[in-house]
Amino acid sequence: MNTGMKITAFAVTLAATFGAAYGVGNGVDPVSTEADAAAHGQHGDGADGGKAKGGGKEGGHGPPGGLQVSEDGYTLALETERLEAGKKEELRFEVLDEAGKPVTEYKREHGKDLHLIVASRGLTEYRHLHPSLAEGGTWSTDVELPEAGDYRVFTDFIPGDEAEGLTLGADLAVGGDYDPPTLPEESKTATVGDYEVTLDGDLTTGQGTDMRFTVEKNGKPVTDLDPYLGAYGHLVALRAGDMGYLHVHPNGTPGDGETKPGPGISFMATAPTAGDYRLFLDFKHEGEVRNVSFTVPVAASDDGSGKEQAPSGGEEEKSGGHQH
Repeated sequence: MNTGMKITAFAVTLAATFGAAYGVGNGVDPVSTEADAAAHGQHGDGADGGKAKGGGKEGGHGPPGGLQVSEDGYTLALETERLEAGKKEELRFEVLDEAGKPVTEYKREHGKDLHLIVASRGLTEYRHLHPSLAEGGTWSTDVELPEAGDYRVFTDFIPGDEAEGLTLGADLAVGGDYDPPTLPEESKTATVGDYEVTLDGDLTTGQGTDMRFTVEKNGKPVTDLDPYLGAYGHLVALRAGDMGYLHVHPNGTPGDGETKPGPGISFMATAPTAGDYRLFLDFKHEGEVRNVSFTVPVAASDDGSGKEQAPSGGEEEKSGGHQH
């Protein structure tokens, strides 16, 4: 795909085989439970190895997605540019083609025609939503954001007449009393309800490293994860600094005879630069989608590969991000 969990605050180009997911643990709107039949990467254990994906358009090392409001003749046009904190309101937008007309035909991916991500500048609020498409080409969904401030809206989709997809991004203001948050500290453990998720592995620049998420409930390994959007996990990553977006996918698919439903979900990932990264992981168990997040710092490598692997930032640059 051309691009792929913007406001000049966070960007990520993790060339990776991550699990499919969203979420910060604040809760999100209900989403579909249907599975996507298409496999991504090599079929494997779901906890070990696999074929790397993500990053740029071809090799997985391009710039992150969502840094641009327009790309390849398509434009994200927000009809709703401002919401109020703490209120459930309708978010409306269109994707326009080169002629300025709303796109009405999309190719379904992971059970949906379009994936909508909304994240705050401080990466403390995060939503993965699946809006409805009206006949005329307008997308809409209800959303409630508790914190005031600047947000970035990401649309991840494949236009109906295109072979590859795009991730476009635009700014969204949320009014109310604003107390700028700080980036959550680094942690290899995250909890939501009775669940604890542990991250084993470190992101590095220049080469892929294995990152494994292990899910437990009340101290016991979860071995019966539910399929969610065609996988046992779903991951979005954002890099501190420009909020570039990378939406990546796991190895194997539920029901392929090889991919296990937990407790481990592992991915091969490469960070494009040194810096802080925020990972948002979704998993589904006992019929409910749960969300956890991690802050992951990346140090520059000794061989100098901590430099940006491809340009990122600016409206004229191409975005990568969502590779298949």
